[in-house]
Amino acid sequence: MSTQSVRPGREHAMSPEPEYFSEAYQSAGKLSGKVAIITGADSGIGRAVAVYYAKEGADIVLLYLEEHKDAQFTQKVIEKIGRKVLVVAGDAADKEYCRKVIEQTLSTFGRIDVLVNNAGEQHPQKKLEDISEQQWEKTFRTNIFAMFQLTKAALPHMKSGATIVNTTSVTAYKGNPILLDYSASKGAITSFTRSLAINLAKRGIRVNAVAPGPIWTPLIPSTFDDEQVEKFGTDTPLGRPGQPSELGAAYVYLASSDSSFMTGQVLHINGGSVVNG
Repeated sequence: MSTQSVRPGREHAMSPEPEYFSEAYQSAGKLSGKVAIITGADSGIGRAVAVYYAKEGADIVLLYLEEHKDAQFTQKVIEKIGRKVLVVAGDAADKEYCRKVIEQTLSTFGRIDVLVNNAGEQHPQKKLEDISEQQWEKTFRTNIFAMFQLTKAALPHMKSGATIVNTTSVTAYKGNPILLDYSASKGAITSFTRSLAINLAKRGIRVNAVAPGPIWTPLIPSTFDDEQVEKFGTDTPLGRPGQPSELGAAYVYLASSDSSFMTGQVLHINGGSVVNG
């Protein structure tokens, strides 16, 4: 395993590269005819979600910041599956970008059925005093402000039966001594998920979340040093980090009618850590 000097990380430069789909997965058309908007869909968990959704029959709106090579790869995979894909680069925390995304989605597909708020960033620091105001604000802008902006822009066009799936983290429940701002932002996502679910229940729109544990994504080699990367995920009960492919089915479940009586909840896919949340 090797680190990267570029943030956000690049999946094509990772060694080994993450697994974004499991051939053992059996699709069943659970999202047939639906349109899903996914942030951070170029790589990592977002790429896995996009591919699993495409396998289930959904057309994809692939949002990412600037990792063009990774995004192009994901686009080709989706198109090879036989689904349509709209690719839009930009910062999801920017209100104008979110407006443009929704406008292009409606122009291209005419509907929005699923919104996956997945984009995130982290910047390890050993002490709170080492976290600048700029870093704190940047982390929250990407991890929670973007979720607010894109959800607000999409909601007027989402009908009863639509679903929202947010990516929180095990750090929201266990904490992390060197990811103070990241953990705090993920805690905000968990609370946002619960409150928004109650708010939208009467409109028939369900809101749930997934709280991944250590998953092998570009976020890891681009933010941790060699020693941390080498040991990454070995402290879980299963003794290893997870692969993005191991989360795909959970995101399908929350987006589909299989989870029709579930809202305001969080699925914990973390290698066996009990967090009681």
